[in-house]
Amino acid sequence: MTAPPGGSGPPPTPGQPVPGLPLPASSASALDPPATTSGSAPTATASVSAASVPDSPASTSGSAATTSASVLPGTTPAAPGTLPRGVHAGYALGSLATGAFGTVPGLLLLPYLTDTLGVAAGVAALLVLLPKAWDVLVNPVAGRISDRTRSRWGARRPYLLFGGLALAVLFGAIFAAPFGAGPASGAYVAVAFLATATAFAFFQVPYVAMPAELTSDYAERTRMMTWRIAVLALAILVAGAVAPLVRDAAGGGVPGHRWMGVFVAALIALGAVGAFLGTRSAPQGAVGESEPSLRAQLAVAARNRPFRALLLCFVVQSAGVATILAGVQYFADHVLRDSTTGPTVLFVCFVGPALVVMPLWSRVGARVGKLAALVAASLILSAGGLALVAAPVLPTTVVYLLVAALGVGYAGQQVFALAMLPDCIGYDTARTGRRQAGVFTGVWTAGETFGLALGPGIYGLVLALTGYVSSTTGTAATQSDTARLGVLLGFTVLPALLIGLATLLLRPYDLTPARLSALTPPPATADHAVVAGTKATEDHGKGATTP
Repeated sequence: MTAPPGGSGPPPTPGQPVPGLPLPASSASALDPPATTSGSAPTATASVSAASVPDSPASTSGSAATTSASVLPGTTPAAPGTLPRGVHAGYALGSLATGAFGTVPGLLLLPYLTDTLGVAAGVAALLVLLPKAWDVLVNPVAGRISDRTRSRWGARRPYLLFGGLALAVLFGAIFAAPFGAGPASGAYVAVAFLATATAFAFFQVPYVAMPAELTSDYAERTRMMTWRIAVLALAILVAGAVAPLVRDAAGGGVPGHRWMGVFVAALIALGAVGAFLGTRSAPQGAVGESEPSLRAQLAVAARNRPFRALLLCFVVQSAGVATILAGVQYFADHVLRDSTTGPTVLFVCFVGPALVVMPLWSRVGARVGKLAALVAASLILSAGGLALVAAPVLPTTVVYLLVAALGVGYAGQQVFALAMLPDCIGYDTARTGRRQAGVFTGVWTAGETFGLALGPGIYGLVLALTGYVSSTTGTAATQSDTARLGVLLGFTVLPALLIGLATLLLRPYDLTPARLSALTPPPATADHAVVAGTKATEDHGKGATTP
């Protein structure tokens, strides 16, 4: 959701009719051959001639061959304005996969290790943290590889399909428990989780990079993110609320977790295939050259001051949100004392309001701007967490209402952070003339994944420090008063402080529609040839295209 090059004004209010821009269908069908990538980096004007050969797969070239990528008859240029609603919905389906994977491990993996496999809380925290910390390295690499990919499916869509299906299979494997309970099972979970996190990187990084390439319009990207976050909230609701029910209906313990893994894997596969098919008619916007090394990619991101501020804030806030998710089962067991329906009701209260208030947040963003709206949503989320510290003496209904307030803040925090990311990418493109969405989204998802991994790690450390006792029965053991206090504080005060204080990191962020518009030159005319990776490619449309 970046400022429109040459455009102005906030996004329209929800409910206002959005005229659809007629777009020709992409020449790539669901039966087209997939992309391949070479091991060597192409030059800034990498060959894209293979992408124009009908009925043959294209790959990135390792040679220095060059060509200019013209917008040819029969191609679909990246729309500067609105996209069909079918593309909005199709793209948003990918959030079924990201929402399921982002929610269920954070919600159930730590309790699975401590209360089913009998792993000590401190060790379990490391087993959850380290595999996802690996993504700090993997995500930028995934962005670089997808930046270099050329195919009739585009640079990003092949990874939606193959990365998404690999993610689904490996997720189911996490909870397979081939060794039963004990240390061997803990090590198996760590290895399976590491493989799953790697597959997730190759799905999520290209997925998050797509909005900045599908349209250059500020308001249109806001609409895309609104669709995406609505589906994300639905995915969190379904995965987070239903997964525990599936586990309990299958008998709990190891067998129940196996069936839960199958259920979530199916949800991930549905989202991946849906996003792949749903974006087949979307313009394949221009993908520029990538930096040749991870260090160079990090340097590119570090030079973008607004991106740096937004990323640091979002990483810290993601850690806070993930700490809340990690504590849901423990909070239900030891504070609400309702281990059967408590986790599900908590999730319904958390996500249900988010679906309702999404249009309201869109209006708030249109009135006060994305930055102010992000700060407001974050403070609501933080205040709700602080209020929940009184949960042991509050009626259960009041507790659930406070959790609903958390959901209101969480919805806005997610919408506006993700809406500001494409603004940072567009700012860098206008400033440097190079379009490297994969670099920025690779670094972004690495940071987000690390933050989400830190949450369970932080919560597990709090449990270890307060003397939490593990179990191999599938049922939480009786805990001391100190351990129950750790459960409470880790779910309320600690994440509230992380989320609220992180807003101070946004002070250097200064991107506004007016500033972005002033930085962006007028788009090229339709008959001008453009070179992949240049600013003209961004404004004009798709750089590497197929006829």
